[in-house]
Amino acid sequence: MTSRPKVSIIIPFYNCNYVEHALESALNQSYRPIEVILMDDGSTSHKERVTPYLPYIHYLGKPNGGTASALNHGIRHAKGDYIAWLSSDDIFHPDKINHQVHFMLQFNSSISHTNFNYIDDHGGLTQLRAGEPFLSTRQYLERFATANPINGCTVMFKKELFDRIGLFDESLPYTHDLDMWYRVLLGGHFTMYLDQALTNYRVHSNMGTRLHSDKIKLEYEQVQSRYQPRFQEMLRRICA
Repeated sequence: MTSRPKVSIIIPFYNCNYVEHALESALNQSYRPIEVILMDDGSTSHKERVTPYLPYIHYLGKPNGGTASALNHGIRHAKGDYIAWLSSDDIFHPDKINHQVHFMLQFNSSISHTNFNYIDDHGGLTQLRAGEPFLSTRQYLERFATANPINGCTVMFKKELFDRIGLFDESLPYTHDLDMWYRVLLGGHFTMYLDQALTNYRVHSNMGTRLHSDKIKLEYEQVQSRYQPRFQEMLRRICA
């Protein structure tokens, strides 16, 4: 691998009216080399917003199957050494990829995540540095018992990590991210944290976490029951 690894930015897209803002932020990264992969997960609306960007991105389409399936399809086609995930309603800071790649190279990390800001429907900042502050590794790991402390759109992976732990679980429409973080940690790959707000996470009325809150709660409980016993045993070993 060269000192300038290639980064693939994968953007799952399904009927999102903010998609051009995500594409702009991905294409305007200060880091090179990158590739931007727009994964159209069977969209039936707002596809015209993508048209001006087609010469500059890799556009892949598939029947609707959910975010996990879109991410997996993008990962299989990605040519980058590193993978970044950007939701189609969120925005990357121009130096997001640059800062995170250098952070991961510095610590020889397979996966990392960062702080983030909240923005509203119109892109206005509503909260700076919204990520939880953790005073210790133990406090961070213990948080998994009650919440998902990692914002998926702040995460960057080495692509080779998926060869060891597998791709996202496509049977989980809403909590495939939490399932992945558990598999990463139980597989012995600590998620390094870069305390810089490099993603703007959009909170709006049509976001999935609001529209499907009841289903998300049930699925979250299933994932917790699947992993927490092994996770607590791991905690006892490493935090004794």
